[in-house]
Amino acid sequence: MNFKNIACSFLCYFIGVLAVSAQNEDIFGISDKAKSPKSESGLGNVARNVLEMFSLELSGGGAYQQFNTSFYSANPGLYPFTRVQNLEGDPLDISEENPLEMKGGDWVFPNWNGGVRINLFNLLTIGGGFGQEWGNLSPMRGGDYQFDFEGASYQVDKLYGTVGLVLYDANRRRSFLNWRYRHYSSSNYYMQSELRQRARQNYPWRFILEAEFGTLNLKKTYDASLDQGPEPYQSRLAVSDKNYYGLGLRIERDFSDYTKVFVKGGADFRSFTYAASDFSEFQELNQQVYAMQVGLAVRFPGTKRCKIAGCGVVMKHMHNGVEYRGSGIFNFQDRKIGQWY
Repeated sequence: MNFKNIACSFLCYFIGVLAVSAQNEDIFGISDKAKSPKSESGLGNVARNVLEMFSLELSGGGAYQQFNTSFYSANPGLYPFTRVQNLEGDPLDISEENPLEMKGGDWVFPNWNGGVRINLFNLLTIGGGFGQEWGNLSPMRGGDYQFDFEGASYQVDKLYGTVGLVLYDANRRRSFLNWRYRHYSSSNYYMQSELRQRARQNYPWRFILEAEFGTLNLKKTYDASLDQGPEPYQSRLAVSDKNYYGLGLRIERDFSDYTKVFVKGGADFRSFTYAASDFSEFQELNQQVYAMQVGLAVRFPGTKRCKIAGCGVVMKHMHNGVEYRGSGIFNFQDRKIGQWY
């Protein structure tokens, strides 16, 4: 038997295994999509299935940011670096090997993000978008000394991408229930009935571990000492590495097949520089932003709304072999008893 025959045999076996497995669990939604075409043409059906993977989202919230640095300079007078309240004490003793650790923080409000997200087989999510944040710059302190930023606030634009891993959702809940009831015999009708009832329950929650990466653009910093108001000036604060990364946990709650709200908490890690007054040297600054956001996401409906006169079906249904939905995107499409609203 040559390699071509072996490959053909293996391919036939693999397709057969998938067909048998799909009878028990439709992992990728292939059977559902095949049984319920969303368009009269094959190309249109594929396009609508792909469209249904995309969603638009908008979120906003606040954060707490911290700047920290290992300060050392042979000329500290070139920086807004002073002793706290001009207290008398030991002279400053720092070196490259023994810098002064300084830290400070303040609130970031508001910050908002808007973007697009793709759901891949209810296992991974990929997204991207644009965001802005406005933050305050409080002094950093270390020992008896403090570092006063000359700008009182800053504004950052960011372009970002995200990759998320779905940790728990309705599908994983059903798998977990099957695992919990695995010791009960199939002839134990009471426990099997209980399993089926629990597995059919609507579970609207989804937990996603999400990594974020992107680029920053420090758009504006303001000099608090200007009498005429917040006029822009040549900032001594700059982004040293425009790339940043973050990690967060996203909790989603479905309100319909196509709409959901979510809460996302996480931390971003960034790098900045602060220039001396004559721009002859720089201090490296690290920033951590601990953010919390609340948002709304709307998925594109791949199934067209039924417009046939006299058809009062509110669930998903068929006309001439094509699937239609009978309700708006803010309603569940396959509602159960008690959900008819």
